[in-house]
Amino acid sequence: MSRLFGTDGMRGEAGRFPLDKATVRLIGNSVARHLAARTQRGRAPRIITGRDTRESGFWIEHAFMAGARAAGAECQSAGVITTPGVAFLARSLPADAGVVISASHNPYQDNGIKIFAPSGRKLDDATERLIEADITAGSKTLDRTAQQEQEATPVEEKDREESDALRQRYMDYLTEEAANLSLAGLSIVMDCANGAASQLAPALFEKLGARVVNDFDSVIGQVDVINMLRVQFERIQSSQFPSVR
Repeated sequence: MSRLFGTDGMRGEAGRFPLDKATVRLIGNSVARHLAARTQRGRAPRIITGRDTRESGFWIEHAFMAGARAAGAECQSAGVITTPGVAFLARSLPADAGVVISASHNPYQDNGIKIFAPSGRKLDDATERLIEADITAGSKTLDRTAQQEQEATPVEEKDREESDALRQRYMDYLTEEAANLSLAGLSIVMDCANGAASQLAPALFEKLGARVVNDFDSVIGQVDVINMLRVQFERIQSSQFPSVR
């Protein structure tokens, strides 16, 4: 089997190996077991997960968490959040790992799994190779058909509250970092590309004093990374925005 981890995690078409539900569960299980070997005896490894807005992100995240929990890990989801947000949470909580379900600028049909160490930096190559070996061995005996038919795990109110709290922790950090920056008096048209920062970015800019008009800020499952024409048109045509950025 060729390398599954590239320079920026694991990527591919959602629903196909290695991003089918059965293999994603196996990945979560493998990550949790290798983390457990490094933690103090008797303590469950803690994993923070987050995802972008791709429609496959929810079930991939929950398949990963199911596999990790089966190996004894404690998992918390930050829900839809940026990749740096998960890295920050992994480092600041702290957690034993941060896991992002995202394929960055790839088409929405794709997705990926990126794993951060407790430092908030990329997982080391040696551990990635161990996880790949687990996938190679385990994928030979997986019943993919049965696991593909499983329903998505429902989100409980407690999970939503945890996600809100984790995202707020990141928002507080960003606000504090930008405390000396004032955007008062600026009118900003913001194209969020229907991505992971669709709710976070407008709220942050408003906290800093800007008047924000949001564009492409819906969490609809199809990320839009190239459509800036509408923003440019509004910038040129609207006299209400003498200081658009």
